[in-house]
Amino acid sequence: MNEPVKPNEPIVKHIYTADPSAHVFEGKLYIYPSHDLDHENTSNDNGDQYDMEDYHVLSIDSLDAPCVDHGEALHLRDIPWAKQQLWAPDAAYRNNTYYLFFPARDKEGIFRLGVATSPSPSGPFTPEPNYIPGSFSIDPAVFIDEDDQAYVYFGGLWGGQLEKWQTGAYVEDAEGPEPSAPAIGPRVAKLSEDMLSFQHDALEISILDENGQPLTAGDEERRYFEGPWMHKYNGTYYLSYSTGSTHQIVYATSDNPLGPFTYRGVILTPVLGWTTHHSIVEFQGKWYLFYHDSSLSGGADNKRSVKFTELHYNEDGTIQMIPYPS
Repeated sequence: MNEPVKPNEPIVKHIYTADPSAHVFEGKLYIYPSHDLDHENTSNDNGDQYDMEDYHVLSIDSLDAPCVDHGEALHLRDIPWAKQQLWAPDAAYRNNTYYLFFPARDKEGIFRLGVATSPSPSGPFTPEPNYIPGSFSIDPAVFIDEDDQAYVYFGGLWGGQLEKWQTGAYVEDAEGPEPSAPAIGPRVAKLSEDMLSFQHDALEISILDENGQPLTAGDEERRYFEGPWMHKYNGTYYLSYSTGSTHQIVYATSDNPLGPFTYRGVILTPVLGWTTHHSIVEFQGKWYLFYHDSSLSGGADNKRSVKFTELHYNEDGTIQMIPYPS
């Protein structure tokens, strides 16, 4: 744990980590990953192999320093409403408080979004007694704009249950749209000032092709699957996400945080392992992509490791594709 971090190498090796959300807090780079358990499990499309129970917070003083594991920040047993599966989290700072946003299945097996708070970016975090009213699905990503409005982006197909919410209510046996129909988009909601509730019902984001037409459900190279991330560069909003079944990190851009967004290209080519999940952050004058793969475990889908690499923009604002292994 005392070795300096290196690009495209696991930032920690003593535990398995995935789904990194990276933020700069108090001059340090903090990473909020999910924590894969070191055990065998059968993989399926429902994601049952991802049965994580807690979160650890990691931090790095600089990208030539060691990564520090601050230990357990939140455990499933301490969340009154949650039953299982603490999947990909995110964090935000407001009101002199650090907020940890996370998904978990409730007592009925439906994924919801929860919030926990701490006076420190490293935790430990104290969960709210109930999930966010009106929340559903997985992969919350919080973005606070320059006008101080906070947004949460979320949603995932298949095990993330987004297909089941197409009518606005949970439908257990719902199926996805036909391949030629518009793809299901991620959801977004403005957060209240106290960061604990939505200001309105979640909205579906439209992702368009170069001709202004919605990406279709059959366009698996480009359509949304899971793992949204929002960042802003030179006044443009960048929505990046995983394509899931084609295992790419791609992005779309807009002049409005609510969209619509126009697809622009691939950021990261497929990694070792089925899932791919990322974040993008500026730190000490450079931009970085945090991602995960299954290299440390030799390819196990449910034993992943967080890595990072530098990210570069072209003069026109497009992002240079990063080939894996980069």
